[in-house]
Amino acid sequence: MNQTRVLFKRMTDHPADSHTIDRYLETGGYEQARVALGRTRDELVELVKTSGLIGRGGAGFSAGMKWSFLAPARPAYLVVNGDESEPGTFKDRQLLERDPHQMVEGMIIAAVANEVHEAFVYIRGEYPKPARRVQQAVADAYERGFLGRDVMGTGYHLDITVHLGAGAYICGEETALLNSLEGRRGEPRLKPPFFPAAKGLYMLPTIVNNVETISNLPHIVERGIEWYRGLGHDVDTGTFLFSVSGHVKKPGNYELPHGITWRQLIYDVAGGIRDDNELKAWVPGGASAPWFVPSEHLDLEITKSVTDSSGSMLGSGAVIVMDETTDMVAAAERLVRFFAEESCGQCTPCREGTTWLDMILRRMLDGGGRAVDLDLLYDVSDNISVGVGWPPKQTTICPLGPSAVSAVKSLLEYFRPEAEAHIVRANRVPVTIKGFGQ
Repeated sequence: MNQTRVLFKRMTDHPADSHTIDRYLETGGYEQARVALGRTRDELVELVKTSGLIGRGGAGFSAGMKWSFLAPARPAYLVVNGDESEPGTFKDRQLLERDPHQMVEGMIIAAVANEVHEAFVYIRGEYPKPARRVQQAVADAYERGFLGRDVMGTGYHLDITVHLGAGAYICGEETALLNSLEGRRGEPRLKPPFFPAAKGLYMLPTIVNNVETISNLPHIVERGIEWYRGLGHDVDTGTFLFSVSGHVKKPGNYELPHGITWRQLIYDVAGGIRDDNELKAWVPGGASAPWFVPSEHLDLEITKSVTDSSGSMLGSGAVIVMDETTDMVAAAERLVRFFAEESCGQCTPCREGTTWLDMILRRMLDGGGRAVDLDLLYDVSDNISVGVGWPPKQTTICPLGPSAVSAVKSLLEYFRPEAEAHIVRANRVPVTIKGFGQ
């Protein structure tokens, strides 16, 4: 299956220097920022809303709709979320490192649309090379007159600040990111009242968009709504960046239209399962997402609505593939351990619950599993995410706690016999366990 290259086109056609401003200008760069500077806020918001562009950072909310919610108070701020820390996700790194001017131009368009004169790029601390590329791109844009006091001679003023995080996963959550930008602890804020569009950075209206979302804007302005909506699915428009990793023959980033099936993505695009093993399960949208299994989900189309209705999410586009050799208890423990270690500690159910989930799973892996452990896993999960369902009914400020529950939910729902086998081996006698999945 051929890729539909839009965001990846420049770096594919000019791999040696796609990150430079000279190459960007030679390929039509910053012309759409000039077009946007001649349009009104209402025109740009309506353009993006009608295009169908949804946020690519995980939530999948309409970008234009988010912009329309911006409170009237000014000044307002724009923040680009480049804190790509979800396990299995590496698409934004490629965009930042190999075509940073595409994002910078998108920021100019978003700034004009939201009447912003000060914008920020928040980049994951473990991304030093992408950060240097973005810093150079911003410096070059200032030098050429695309940023600063008089953008392209129009009188419009826009400053961009590049900020590196300190390696906290929780700062990918938009309100924790804003706290971090303000020099505070990276802890999420309660919503309501702290919706960024009303009370964001410095308690002023703020738009927070993902790197991929912003990078789409120059193409939408240039080629219009009909072109963008015609790239893929009739509802989920445009292309989508998939980060495919795990037990596939050709892991990597792929730019594809919505509406293909998981079978096509895993077997046609990513080359199938390594060593020609059997597919056992996959994570469809980053470590936070409940798992999919071949018997139920392989031929589903990859769209937000279908994925949501099937009990998971597309999230950030991270697809982690697991073959038949995978110990699913070990897989669940590894994911739970990540969330336990990255919990900010603000909410008791998350701070304590994720640690307990990891302890129970680790005990099972170490041969000390008890007959009550699967019920205990469910009980602890229920106290973090009521009902252990999807979408989660969380008892926490942000979704980090329920994200840890996703792996436990999937283990108990689809691989319960495998979990029971760990306990059988530990006790050397058969056990009957009641709870989720029975």
